[in-house]
Amino acid sequence: MDKSQSSVSNFFFINFLKGLGMGAANIIPGVSGGTIALITGIFERIIHAIKSFNLTALRLLLQRRFKEFATYVDLWFMVSVGSGVFVSLITLAKLLGYLFDNYPVPVWAYFFGLILASVYFVGKAIEKWDFSVILLFIIGTLFALSFTFSTPLRENNTIVYNLICGAIAACSMILPGLSGSFVLLLMGNYRLIMIEAISTMDFSILLPVGIGAIAGLLLFSHLLSWVFRKYKNQTLSLLTGFILGSLAVIWPWKNVVETYIDRHGVMRPLIQKNIWPTDFQGDPQIFMAIILFLTGIITIFVLESKAEKSSKE
Repeated sequence: MDKSQSSVSNFFFINFLKGLGMGAANIIPGVSGGTIALITGIFERIIHAIKSFNLTALRLLLQRRFKEFATYVDLWFMVSVGSGVFVSLITLAKLLGYLFDNYPVPVWAYFFGLILASVYFVGKAIEKWDFSVILLFIIGTLFALSFTFSTPLRENNTIVYNLICGAIAACSMILPGLSGSFVLLLMGNYRLIMIEAISTMDFSILLPVGIGAIAGLLLFSHLLSWVFRKYKNQTLSLLTGFILGSLAVIWPWKNVVETYIDRHGVMRPLIQKNIWPTDFQGDPQIFMAIILFLTGIITIFVLESKAEKSSKE
């Protein structure tokens, strides 16, 4: 393999891994794939690439100018990241469903550490802190915190509602700190879409969700790209607030206040309240949670270190 082939393979593999991380994050309620994209340095590129799927791209495609089309929409970058997201969603849906059913506290603790460390690295990218930046940071934090006190809706398996779920969740998925999965949880269709439909490849559900997601992404990416370009510090500040506020959603220790019966007759938590762990000696998951919390923090530091090293090279 020559140097150029090696470079292409390395490019695809690295972005595939980043896509894997984004896909895994998007499965988990409370964790945002946009956060992973931001801390791995591909957030802006993804937004610009999504925005590029416009009439110009369509014209190039219809004229069979495939090479120009691929360059215009940053196709190979999107294929590499998208492949990672797709593989992650398909392979991890069942695994994460099992882990959350059997080891909820340690799994939440890992992602709590992951997101906590992300606050520092995303905030570090802000070049200047002024009044507007500080105000938007506070607004972002309070907005994300408000999700903690929202009551989830009931499951609704209609085509129109799944279209809406796809559009709203997709926009949330690319926003750091706002979890598309948690939005689906609040809308009542998280388990239906992210666990059951993906695990069984039920296209009667996945198709309308996918159409809604594509439409939502194309429209929202234009707005986000413009805001990021014109008000970068303020946007990063708002996103940092989103990430900080989302920590309340993924706090590992929760007490189920109210439950509901899903369409399969299984009892599921509807409203949960964050609690402080008290049984430090009798609960073996606490020690495991602390270890995984620290592992989550270390994961972000390793990712940031590798991203910084890669950018210098």
